[in-house]
Amino acid sequence: MRIAVDAMGGDNAPKAIVEGVMLAKKEFPDIAFQLYGKENEIKKYVTDESQITIIHTDEKINSDDEPVKAIRRKKTASMVLAAQAVKEGRADAIFSAGNTGALLAAGLFIVGRIKGIDRPGLMSTMPVIGKDAGFDMLDLGANADNKPEHLVNYAVLGTFYAQKVRGINTPRVGLLNNGTEETKGSELTKKAFELLSAEPSIHFIGNVEARELLNGAADVVVTDGFTGNAVLKSIEGTALNLMGLLKSSIMDAGVKGKLGAVLLKDALRNVKNEMDYAKHGGAVLFGLKAPVIKTHGSTGPEAVAYTIKQIHTMLETDVVAQLVAHYETTTATEVSQSE
Repeated sequence: MRIAVDAMGGDNAPKAIVEGVMLAKKEFPDIAFQLYGKENEIKKYVTDESQITIIHTDEKINSDDEPVKAIRRKKTASMVLAAQAVKEGRADAIFSAGNTGALLAAGLFIVGRIKGIDRPGLMSTMPVIGKDAGFDMLDLGANADNKPEHLVNYAVLGTFYAQKVRGINTPRVGLLNNGTEETKGSELTKKAFELLSAEPSIHFIGNVEARELLNGAADVVVTDGFTGNAVLKSIEGTALNLMGLLKSSIMDAGVKGKLGAVLLKDALRNVKNEMDYAKHGGAVLFGLKAPVIKTHGSTGPEAVAYTIKQIHTMLETDVVAQLVAHYETTTATEVSQSE
């Protein structure tokens, strides 16, 4: 397995990225890592050069760069070179913590989408309270505006990922809405509900509300990219602020509070672990010809290692090739029926 890593992407690059790679390669001796970026900076954090190849470049895409222009103009940027390696078959997947829009553009314009998929979706696996499993949600911002047909496409993609990568035989698909009734929602969600109900390749359970997501209301949740991104950031912000409030409350409670925290140490650690969405890996731009994975710009080494574990599972299950075969079969069937 060969993973192309944009070592210069993210707020803490290349330190956090390379340190995360060092953690991951101990667990996965079958992965060859290609690190793209400034060689002298990357080497500072490489503690073992086995499985590591550094491809030097001085150019990188910044967080404030306009995505499409950056991809087209910065031909030797670390992210662009990593995407080119995937396109040309020299790597099997690309991972970056850099500019999200630029990675989406690189995925679409360089790696390329699978035939039959009009709009690849940005998907993350989010935590479910009290369970080891989470739920897959898309689109999380790859497309701000969507048609009802796109949400059906996301449901098929999410179902495929949940089955092949997460091992769920019959994933429950829910449509994010402002009520569970069939008649609720916008024109987009009403039409999407109708189409999802008629889609034979998914197990559609109807509308789900945002307040029920972390309770495991569905295994796959589909929505438009604007709404999905807003919900994702609300969940992340709530989790971070809740942990911050809990910590400050303990510190402000004096000796009794600190003593109580010591006694509840294991329980508090479990709460933190359950709310840690990073352990589920990064966001996948699913529907492309190879895995394209994005993680937070402020990510640390452990989150990088979790994301590499996720990529390893995707490559091990050969989920993209299976998805290509699925859509080729579907397209062939549609052509045959039309004749």
